[in-house]
Amino acid sequence: MSNNTDLETSTSPITTPSNDDKNIATITHLAGAVFSFIPSLMVWMLKKDDSEYIATQAKEALNFQISILVAHFVACVLTWVLIGFLLFPIIWLLNIVLCVIAAISTSKGENYRYPLSLRLLN
Repeated sequence: MSNNTDLETSTSPITTPSNDDKNIATITHLAGAVFSFIPSLMVWMLKKDDSEYIATQAKEALNFQISILVAHFVACVLTWVLIGFLLFPIIWLLNIVLCVIAAISTSKGENYRYPLSLRLLN
């Protein structure tokens, strides 16, 4: 005799984020391109208990914006050898492009992970 209840309890249902969750995550990623780490920190602190999707995406955006701040600091140090002046526009462009890509992915309800990002918050 086969027991179907074991099969039903062993798989967890796949939850898709609500439209509100997708919108909040999208705005969090886009706002990071303009206001640095502040929006993602605020969203993570205020909404981390409401939605796992929002918490994950806010942490991802926060980790990336902290990585961008570290890159800016390194570029400031490297201005003494004139390499930093070349790095500033590259860092700025990378921040804009990756934040837009993240916003597009989260608007579709996908989990986005930034490449080249320090994973400081887990």
